[in-house]
Amino acid sequence: MSSESAASRDFTFLQVSCEHRVATVLLHRPPVNAVTQQMYAEIHDLFTHFEQLLPDASVVILRGEGKHFSAGNDLAEFMTLTAENSPERMKLVRETFAAIYDCPVPVIAAVQGSALGTGVALAGSCDLVICAESARFGTPEVGVGVMGAAKHLSRLVPQQVVRRMYYTADPVCGRDLIQYGGVVKVVPDEQLIAAATALAARIARHSPVALRTAKESLNTIEYMELKPGYEFEQSLTSRLADSEDSREARRAIIEKRAPRYGSRLDPASG
Repeated sequence: MSSESAASRDFTFLQVSCEHRVATVLLHRPPVNAVTQQMYAEIHDLFTHFEQLLPDASVVILRGEGKHFSAGNDLAEFMTLTAENSPERMKLVRETFAAIYDCPVPVIAAVQGSALGTGVALAGSCDLVICAESARFGTPEVGVGVMGAAKHLSRLVPQQVVRRMYYTADPVCGRDLIQYGGVVKVVPDEQLIAAATALAARIARHSPVALRTAKESLNTIEYMELKPGYEFEQSLTSRLADSEDSREARRAIIEKRAPRYGSRLDPASG
């Protein structure tokens, strides 16, 4: 099984599997998948060492066990937060979100039930978000006397929506967010896993080399100006041009057939 090396990490709060190049990472801390420092550390470990732990995966589905994606930080642990211990704790938190964002392959958040605070940041760190009808996004930080999640929320909705949600701390259903483009689609709860898997399969059918290069490209150019951003994209085209996967993709189009990609990572792609 391609996820044996991930399983060998002996995660407590994550369940990891991989099938047909689609990895599933299940947040496993019922009843609401509230995140503790140990759980942050496990998520950080998995995504930081992604290529070693899930070498065959070309796309990831990140979802929560049970009725909720994640209702945020564990409040009991959060009560022990002080000015003295917060720098070390917050460093792990932001490095965890960065590890998801920097995952070398696309990550799809499949959100059901509550996605609050940290839940929003987890989803906002992903490449794509698909929601169940029960999905509720919220940033309760103002109401609990902390800050965070607004920047990740801004990857899903415009700034004025971010501010309304942040100042009011009121949750918003996923269907209300789809109009802004940050949510791909909303489906009945019982169809969420199937919909996320179908989307992942549409991605995983492409060359592993091209997908990793696309992820690198999109992460790099997201906050760049137009001209240097496009120049960077062109540099990756030059890097890909001599790879076998790139040649095969072009041959397949000309020959009107499905491409037959070779090894997982083509040395010619760097």
